[in-house]
Amino acid sequence: MSDHESFSWGIAATGEIAERVGAVIAREPGMRVAAVGSRDLTRAQGLSAKLGAAHAYGSYEELVASPVVQAIYVATPQAQHRAVAEAAIAAGKAVLCEKPLTASLPETESLIARARDAKVFLMEGMWMRFNPLIREVATLLRRGELGQIRTVEATFGFPLPYDPAHRLWDPARGGGALLDLGIYPVALAHLLLGSPDSTTVTGTLSENKLDAHAELRMRWANGAEADLRTSLTEWLPTRGRVVCSEGEVVIAPPFHAATRVTIRTNDGRKREHLIDNPDVAFAAQAREVRESVLAGQTESRVMPLDDTLDVMRILEEARATLGACAFA
Repeated sequence: MSDHESFSWGIAATGEIAERVGAVIAREPGMRVAAVGSRDLTRAQGLSAKLGAAHAYGSYEELVASPVVQAIYVATPQAQHRAVAEAAIAAGKAVLCEKPLTASLPETESLIARARDAKVFLMEGMWMRFNPLIREVATLLRRGELGQIRTVEATFGFPLPYDPAHRLWDPARGGGALLDLGIYPVALAHLLLGSPDSTTVTGTLSENKLDAHAELRMRWANGAEADLRTSLTEWLPTRGRVVCSEGEVVIAPPFHAATRVTIRTNDGRKREHLIDNPDVAFAAQAREVRESVLAGQTESRVMPLDDTLDVMRILEEARATLGACAFA
């Protein structure tokens, strides 16, 4: 595939994650960043220059309408995901949208329905699902190499001083611990065990009714359990651990960007699997979009939209149980 035939991307937003993922896409063979869009044209021009993009737009509407892009990477604050993704879908552009897909279950259901009705590709950017170590762990556990899963343990948290102006403490921007951090422990448990049969939730709220700390105990009919914690009020180790009937898997911190996995069996055997750079998961996401679109597929087999719905349903129910403010 020649340069002029490369799969072309438009980057919606100019923040840290937009620049990081955009740089990965720009380096990936067979792809290019063709345009950057932002509500601030100067910022769009600045990032487009860094990424080698020929076009910059001062609105998301112009970006999604641009004939030079085939797919849109949505990297706006999560409260804006739905509007940008809907506009891209309406324009017939494939969409890779940062996690969470939207800030609420009704919005997620609506966005997915729009994409399916329009037969336009849509995928949540849950990069953990594309990490080669996480995929390897999921595969060996599905094959039963360590017997039956007994417990999944995962935590993600750090203390962030309360400031209603900060995006993680701002209800208008979909703040709180669960959607931004807790989505990773929940997504790991869901990947390995599917939707739980029951979930118990405890935690605390901020002054403005956002989930500041949450602990989820999930149970499955086969006896498996998951102990998950997320917090904006305390440090948590960001480690993942899967205890099975015939051994265990330990995913070294940070588990959602894994670079080392240790597998131990009950008979004393141990092996480690390593990768150098977790950003390979960003590249794998982009390749999944390109390959799916070129094959005429409208959903990913690695990150299905039904899984996105299931995880959002768990997060929404957890927030409701804590009495957190609703986003939609």
